[in-house]
Amino acid sequence: MLGALIRKNAYYDSVTLMLISQDLKEQAGVQEVLVGMGTELNLDLVRNLEMFSPELEPVGPNDMFIAAKFDEQQTSFQAIETAFDELISKKSADSNGNYQPPTLKSALRQLPDANLVQISIPGQYASAEVEEALNAGLHVMLFSDNVPIEDELRLKKKAVEKGLLLMGPDCGTAIINGVPLCFANAVKRGKIGVVGASGTGTQEVTTLIDKLGEGLSQVIGTGGRDLSEAVGGLMMLQGFDALITDPETEVIVLISKPPAAAVAKKIYDRAKTSPKPVVIDFIGGDAQAIREAGAYPCLSFEDAAAKAVALLRGEPVQDQDSLRMADSALEELLTAELGRLQPEQTKLLGLYTGGTLADEAMKFLGQKTAIYSNIPLSPELALENMPAAGGHLILDLGEDQFTRGRAHPMIDPLTRSEFFSSRVDGQTAIVLLDLVLGYGSHADPAKAVVQSVLEARARLAREGKDLVVVASVTGTDQDPQDLGSSTRTLKQAGIIVMPSNAQAVRLVSRMMEKMHSGAENGA
Repeated sequence: MLGALIRKNAYYDSVTLMLISQDLKEQAGVQEVLVGMGTELNLDLVRNLEMFSPELEPVGPNDMFIAAKFDEQQTSFQAIETAFDELISKKSADSNGNYQPPTLKSALRQLPDANLVQISIPGQYASAEVEEALNAGLHVMLFSDNVPIEDELRLKKKAVEKGLLLMGPDCGTAIINGVPLCFANAVKRGKIGVVGASGTGTQEVTTLIDKLGEGLSQVIGTGGRDLSEAVGGLMMLQGFDALITDPETEVIVLISKPPAAAVAKKIYDRAKTSPKPVVIDFIGGDAQAIREAGAYPCLSFEDAAAKAVALLRGEPVQDQDSLRMADSALEELLTAELGRLQPEQTKLLGLYTGGTLADEAMKFLGQKTAIYSNIPLSPELALENMPAAGGHLILDLGEDQFTRGRAHPMIDPLTRSEFFSSRVDGQTAIVLLDLVLGYGSHADPAKAVVQSVLEARARLAREGKDLVVVASVTGTDQDPQDLGSSTRTLKQAGIIVMPSNAQAVRLVSRMMEKMHSGAENGA
């Protein structure tokens, strides 16, 4: 049975509606449901789910709608609507009844001393709001994506002219004056400053700095396109300059995928004149060029954090390039874990919620074997080119192709749960994954992972097979989800938890080497 309704001119945050959709799916008798704003994208999803009905014909982008498919023997559309009203009321109550200003001007009347605005609205409307904020002398964190690159360039030039930060578009992580914004972690205040074009990469570095006993002065995001040739690294350079002049910052860390060559040169030229030590992690970038700029290149996010801490403490700066485990303990672990696999189990499956963490994994593992992906290191390794017989696969589940009409997998673990069901099969030997804790992330991602792992192992057990699962957790004990509690939950389910993504990847590399040598010896 199908049901639908429209609420005209009723705007709700898209993430809120996505999470409510997931809650409604758990209601008895509900087979499928989508709650969203009446955008073409959402209506296409409704059609694809075969839930479009005549009631939805008049819906517009400013209208909220509910479309549902349900078993009328167990529930009714009225019950679904009632459940929605209860859920949305709870979400509203969670805001403590605070006044919600409808415009930037009214918000500034409420907070006249504010100097930063966070913008998260559909990308086609974002540029006008950013322009208004910059004209008002406000720094901006722009979470929205799908902002035209021409607008990004124009607005960032304006921000630079005004001496302001424009973090974004598609900027998901920042910590300004100790306040975590969007996807960020509860870390100590300190004297290391970060400018990052990667959200999860920045989270990994900042949490590892916290674990090493130091803290952060400022963490400035740039958005993923900032270091492209089209944008020219305007905000990376603006953030770099801000940290150079910041009296609370003594060491600077820059994080990004390799920039365009012309942009890299600008950053290296600025590093040469920096009075403060600079650590640069351009994942897989030109280490020699970084050294020639007087900065410190990195092998991994873990390495970047360790080098920044060493520089702050005046200690020797060394590469963190090994698996931090005694040989005897490593051999014992490899023997125990791999001994539970059958000979035909040879494939690696990486299921990442953090795209830059997935990229770091592929850069390391791809040195020795072909890794296919939806964010491939080279075109021939694209997902669609994977052989019919299978291959090693690492997926970034946060890419647009997997998040159309649903929340990012850091918010909603359902996407990864579905891939556990569809991708783990009798050939899978190792599953490699990340957990990213912190503000904005799911309340208990460890529980969701454990459920997926237990279900996968139960399926494989019917074939007389088992599975090796290796994870890393990006977070701190001060995060809402609690690093220690999340780690214990994973370990109790037989999941190997390593102290960083780099360590997890190195362990998996050793496992794959041992499996390969065992197969050769068996042959």
